[in-house]
Amino acid sequence: MTITRIGLAVFVVALIVAWFVANPGQYLGGACSDQVFSLACFESQRAALGELAAAHGLLFAVGFFAIYVAVTAISLPGAAVMTLIGGALFGLVEGTLLVSFASAIGATLAFLIARFVLRESVQKRFGSRLKALNRGVERDGAFYLFALRLVPVFPFFVINLAMGLTPIRTRTFYWVSQLGMLPGTLVYVNAGTQLGQVQSLSGVLSPGLIGSFVLLGLFPLIARKTLDFVASRKALSGYDKPKEFDRNLIVIGAGSAGLVASLIAATVKAKVTLIEKNEMGGDCLNTGCVPSKALIRSAKLMHEIRHSREYGIRSASANFHFQDVMDRVRSVIATIAPHDSVERYESLGVDCIQAGARLVDPWTVETDDGQRLTARHIVLATGAVPFVPAIDGLADIDYLTSDNLWDLTELPERLAVMGAGSIGCEMAQAFARLGSQVTLIEQGERILSVEDDDISAQMRDRLVAEGVSVRTGLKVTAASRNSRETVLTCKLGERETEIRCDRVLVAVGRKARTQGMGLEELGLVKDGRIAVDEYLQTALPSIYACGDAIGGYQLTHAASHEAWHATVNALFGAFKRFAVDYSRLPWCTFTDPQVAHVGHNENSARAASIEYEVTRYDLAGLDRAIAESAREGVVKVLTVPGKDTILGATIVGEAAGELIIEFVSAMKHGIGLNKMLATIHPYPTLAEANRFAASEWKKAHAPEWVFPWLARFHAWRR
Repeated sequence: MTITRIGLAVFVVALIVAWFVANPGQYLGGACSDQVFSLACFESQRAALGELAAAHGLLFAVGFFAIYVAVTAISLPGAAVMTLIGGALFGLVEGTLLVSFASAIGATLAFLIARFVLRESVQKRFGSRLKALNRGVERDGAFYLFALRLVPVFPFFVINLAMGLTPIRTRTFYWVSQLGMLPGTLVYVNAGTQLGQVQSLSGVLSPGLIGSFVLLGLFPLIARKTLDFVASRKALSGYDKPKEFDRNLIVIGAGSAGLVASLIAATVKAKVTLIEKNEMGGDCLNTGCVPSKALIRSAKLMHEIRHSREYGIRSASANFHFQDVMDRVRSVIATIAPHDSVERYESLGVDCIQAGARLVDPWTVETDDGQRLTARHIVLATGAVPFVPAIDGLADIDYLTSDNLWDLTELPERLAVMGAGSIGCEMAQAFARLGSQVTLIEQGERILSVEDDDISAQMRDRLVAEGVSVRTGLKVTAASRNSRETVLTCKLGERETEIRCDRVLVAVGRKARTQGMGLEELGLVKDGRIAVDEYLQTALPSIYACGDAIGGYQLTHAASHEAWHATVNALFGAFKRFAVDYSRLPWCTFTDPQVAHVGHNENSARAASIEYEVTRYDLAGLDRAIAESAREGVVKVLTVPGKDTILGATIVGEAAGELIIEFVSAMKHGIGLNKMLATIHPYPTLAEANRFAASEWKKAHAPEWVFPWLARFHAWRR
């Protein structure tokens, strides 16, 4: 908080304190001695105020207006009484005009003071928790504020201060406040004109009148629903909606997202059809998570054999044929495939169709054989494909991607990997451990760019130590193939260089699969992906989307998370909708050591202007890590300054993907480091690292002044 903000806060607080200390009512005496803004005080001074109003008309009205603005601006109690006084002194019309504008201007000033003094610090400290609220206010802030203003039971000053901490625009706050407070202003001013009959503030509003205001307060929410309905009708205009539907839900795509979506629908007894053109299980089972982890395990075994001395084995060796390794990969896929098979899903109540699909309209899907299916809602889970950059000559060199990598039958002697994200780093290390000479090429300045600089540097050092040539800041500009090798032409700054290899793996990202399914014709594609809102609803209200096709977090568990929201919102959105929340979404890069992450790291916290503290615990001192010869790693936790509230965690180490789950659960359920420290962890386990990280935080926040007194206490006890 800057000096200017602190100065303004001190000034406002000083004004409020001065008001109560000075107690201006004591100078009027009588009924005003205790509180100047009271009905009793006004009644005792009514005649004098009436004479002033009659004698100085306009000047008196301006003075009343200015005092009202000042009272509301610094949040002094008294606005309700002043509204009654306005009615008593100026009548219904003039009193309403004065109070309406004065209250709106004063409220806006209080709003601006709160925004200037508190908003930046509040957003920094609680930014991650306020994301959903901020999005809601940006979208529907005017409606919610209108509802609050219409119901006079909500404290006037609290609304002013609270809204100042949100992203609502000042202009919107002003006009909504003036309009929303007008009915209440009319009631109070009118009561002021009959002030002789009002004995207290509670007499202004009867229970019946309060009930009327509550109903009036529901009007904006009803209006919101009405506007949503109108927008939905407008989006679907021009299409002929079927009078009845064959199914409740059609899901297109049987990858991670589509399988979860169809299973949820079947579980709640909806009639659902799942359509998949290619293999059931999608990329995760057939070309992604499953085969890559099977390959990584075989590569790790070869690495352990080569380093057998670390485990007390003087010498060890192994012979392998790459074809056998790839056969094992395919065997693993075949073993898991029944979990995602047509037979299993049909036994669970899902109607499965293996064919291509095209959207005809917001409710109709046509398959390759011309069959047309209708459903009240459709969920698109069409997945993604590897992104291949437009590089001169690349299409002519028979490059590899995560799709066709598994067709290899021979181990490349020299492999160039383009892209140092999760896939690139995992495959670079795996092939290096199997015996390839690997060059990892990254256009950016560092590998694993989503991680903090220190984590990225640690993993780079590990890859280099294992023989991977890591080349960062290198841009591939051309590719060519001669009879012996592939040549990648690269630029490093202004200097041109060449990388020679036998095969090239392109792992620079993935793009949504959107073509050939009628999505563009229906206006569902934007910036190369299926565009959705926070409820995963597309531009057509009857169609939802989830998984890799919507961009964002292209992870299997993210797809499952999104599939739940898309399906539940599609089937039950008329009653309740759920916004998807990624704030506690973990991810893991399955290198060795693994890199797992949830919530904020230092880079993302700085980008979001969130203040944080960092606690580290190195695995080098962990007993189980020592026993496993897996001492390389760290547990790194971000917390709210001075508190044990977890903002995020990054773990580098053996089984980091398993260890991160404790932090995911803690963040999900609001468990801080103190409670994590108080939780018994079995010994000796790698999971103890999480508890030791919590212990490091506790030691850093221990009250130092206590220890000298404890030493004296124990000395006295001796």
